[in-house]
Amino acid sequence: MAKSDVKLIGAWPSPFVMRPRIALNIKSAGYEFLEETLGSKSQLLLESNPVHKKIPVLIHDGKPICESLVIVEYIDEVWSSGPTILPSDPYDRALARFWAAYLDEKWFPTMRSIATAKEEEARKALIEQAGEGVMMLEDAFSRCSKGKGFFGGDQIGYLDIAFGSFLGWLRAIEKMNGVKLIDETKTPSLLKWATSFSSHPAVKDVLPETQKLVEFAKVLAKFKAPSSNS
Repeated sequence: MAKSDVKLIGAWPSPFVMRPRIALNIKSAGYEFLEETLGSKSQLLLESNPVHKKIPVLIHDGKPICESLVIVEYIDEVWSSGPTILPSDPYDRALARFWAAYLDEKWFPTMRSIATAKEEEARKALIEQAGEGVMMLEDAFSRCSKGKGFFGGDQIGYLDIAFGSFLGWLRAIEKMNGVKLIDETKTPSLLKWATSFSSHPAVKDVLPETQKLVEFAKVLAKFKAPSSNS
């Protein structure tokens, strides 16, 4: 499939944009990356996603697909000859989707609130809440991985992409707040997983550096109402 037939509208710091990028890399599918500018929305984005007006958007043969996890599932189905991303077992697939929904609806909003918390007590409470979520994900990892290296087993799967896309920002938030949410004592399995995921060939070139995200967070703070991505 020609690279020009596949375009991805996104921005490098977005964890949601990372998801389709990783999925396309797993499938060895070439694509053109169309970078959006902070604080503005391109005409192509507005035309391609008129409902939510946000990134990421995959454009395949001129047709737009929106929402990061929807795009990942689409990629898995269309590029079926590559490694599979979603679990083949219906229960395992449902479990992966459940935890992916938890990450997007509960865990990451808490993480994002840490950066904007104005009072120290509120910030500490949010960090504790995020840490409890990581502990639950440690338990989910042992159930989903079945003793192997990734949530998806021997290879990166759907939940690896869903959670792993947040690793850059998790590390940035850890650094900005002087805390450790993933460590050897409380979450040894996730610590090992995070290292393996970050160094994977499909991930390492699209996962932003921690310090670069810290600097970007300072720029982002200057915007009173930054756009949220999904």
